[in-house]
Amino acid sequence: MRNPLIAGNWKMNLSCQQGTDLVTSINAAMQETEVEVAVCCSSILLGCIGKAVENTGIKLGAQNMHWEEAGAFTGEISADMLLEAKVDYVIVGHSERRHIFGETDEMVNKKVVKALSKKITPIMCIGETLDEREAEETFSVLKRQLEEGIKGISPEEAKTMVIAYEPVWAIGTGKTATPEQANEAIGYIRSELEKLYGNPVSEEIRILYGGSVKPDNATEIMNCEEIDGALVGGASLKADDFIGIIQF
Repeated sequence: MRNPLIAGNWKMNLSCQQGTDLVTSINAAMQETEVEVAVCCSSILLGCIGKAVENTGIKLGAQNMHWEEAGAFTGEISADMLLEAKVDYVIVGHSERRHIFGETDEMVNKKVVKALSKKITPIMCIGETLDEREAEETFSVLKRQLEEGIKGISPEEAKTMVIAYEPVWAIGTGKTATPEQANEAIGYIRSELEKLYGNPVSEEIRILYGGSVKPDNATEIMNCEEIDGALVGGASLKADDFIGIIQF
């Protein structure tokens, strides 16, 4: 049985105090849920939020990571830096990184490989644009992003990672894929994982849905057979909204 994961992606939001207050509120509600909870903050907040989640059940996540050990990469953060901050998860290949900052499938793969080598769990995001969905290219896009993203990863490593299906047209738009659409896409991703790694491995990998998840649609989404949790954007910035999701 896959334990659901609800991960909040704070993006470029919140101060140290705001994030600490949010973590305190989330932790107070944790006793009422058995799902795993993570908060993914900006790199400058990792130290502060890392202290806030100490002695709680909340896991710490980063939003990005470079694949090189060190070097002349101004503004980047390495896996070892994340380890020093006691990070559990790192979001890799978010659509905003792909579409705003030009990350390619090859770059995403390098980050996934590096994270796994350092025992940091990558949350690898894949998803189609509205144009691609309307052109009925959803499955071909997912297949390409999945295969390229996990290239060179062993079955044992694959079991430990998390995949997030995030249709680009549903991120920050207020639009949400219907539970049927999300379940179908995630079912397809799992079927492709089975072809690559076999049934035991594909059944262990957690696949999340992300894209305008809110308290009022969380239950319906989370009750879908194939969906193992959610990567939450805007709703993760407000305690009541995020708590409503983790208590689905």
